Amino acid sequence: MGMAVSQKILANKSKKDRVDFGEIVLADVDLAFANDITAPISVDFVKKLGVDVFDKDKIALIPDHFTPNKDISSANQCKVMRDFVKEKDIPNYWESGEVGIEHALLPEQGYVKPGMLIVGADSHTCTHGALGAFATGMGSTDVGFAFATGKSWFRVPESIKFVYNGKRNRWVGGKDLILYTIGKIGVAGALYKSMEFSGDAIRELPMEDRLTMCNMAIEAGGKNGIIEPDDVTFEYLSERGVLKDSYEVFKSDEDADYSDIVEIDVNEIEPQVALPHLPENAKGISQIGEDIKIDQAFIGSCTNGRITDLRIAAEILKNNKVAKYVRLIVIPATVDVYKQAMKEGLFDIFLEAGAVVSTPTCGPCLGGYMGILADGEVAISTSNRNFVGRMGSKKSFIYLSSPAVAAASAIAGKIISPDEVIR
Repeated sequence: MGMAVSQKILANKSKKDRVDFGEIVLADVDLAFANDITAPISVDFVKKLGVDVFDKDKIALIPDHFTPNKDISSANQCKVMRDFVKEKDIPNYWESGEVGIEHALLPEQGYVKPGMLIVGADSHTCTHGALGAFATGMGSTDVGFAFATGKSWFRVPESIKFVYNGKRNRWVGGKDLILYTIGKIGVAGALYKSMEFSGDAIRELPMEDRLTMCNMAIEAGGKNGIIEPDDVTFEYLSERGVLKDSYEVFKSDEDADYSDIVEIDVNEIEPQVALPHLPENAKGISQIGEDIKIDQAFIGSCTNGRITDLRIAAEILKNNKVAKYVRLIVIPATVDVYKQAMKEGLFDIFLEAGAVVSTPTCGPCLGGYMGILADGEVAISTSNRNFVGRMGSKKSFIYLSSPAVAAASAIAGKIISPDEVIR
């Protein structure tokens, strides 16, 4: 029996010819990172061990959640990170003005390559599997152990193969595919399993949409999400100056053992909306059935804050206005995205429509700042979670969607299809 791509990477990093599902392995880590919320615990663990970091070039510290600092507590969190970076002379650190959301920044800057084993003290570390890496989120102490030793323990996950065939309909992107998938299998449908995304529709999907899909593997309970590298991957890496001889490509064997194979006809998928309070409550936009008025629309986050997301939003918002009493918040995921959007005139479109544009930050996605919801308020968000209280009040309601649906809904003041704005 052959091995799936995730098995192969774990076998390679464990210096084994083969690993089997359920096997416990100690593997070499290629990149370990943490943010301003999670890093202080990792830093404290390393200090308690009384050791140096294993390889300062394979560690990244990214202050993205509450920066620029929103209060004294967040400022102190960032100071712990900054002091550690200075002490250990860690080069992979970005200060406000250059930082971006970690899961957008690291791929964009060429730190993520096929075949890597990546651990991050953030659940959405699974994003980086879009480039053919095995990437998973861990607790801060576990990441601290990786900082100190360059290794981490894993139980080899079973793999589920998701095969997407057909041609995407208008306005349907990676966010819609993954919401549809989570709606199909549920938030525990891939619990501690590797979600391997494949098929003709995936091969035709741009890298930014692939990142979105892998980002939300954790919302189905997945250990990781992964897509085998192909020409789209290689072009993305080449654009970032990543040389082919600097990484190794792993692909699943034809006779790989999967716990399940799920086939999805993309032709049947329309823009999706996940209703409160779980991502699995996904429905096609035509199935919403009632006027759901909104108070806020958010376009951004590590899920949908990349340049293609902003371009789609701008296409819909151009020559339109945000509905009265509705707040539209747009947050580019990185400084490079910010600069590119400004260069293309997207900010002019957003501002003329009545939106707020912020410097890169996770911000409202986790109920941090830059868009907290009050009691009873309703938001449509391009982020990844709509749990109770996720963006503020426990009495608020969050609907998840793509940037296209969020932008259209901001104009209408209620959740609608982009086709109702642009026909």
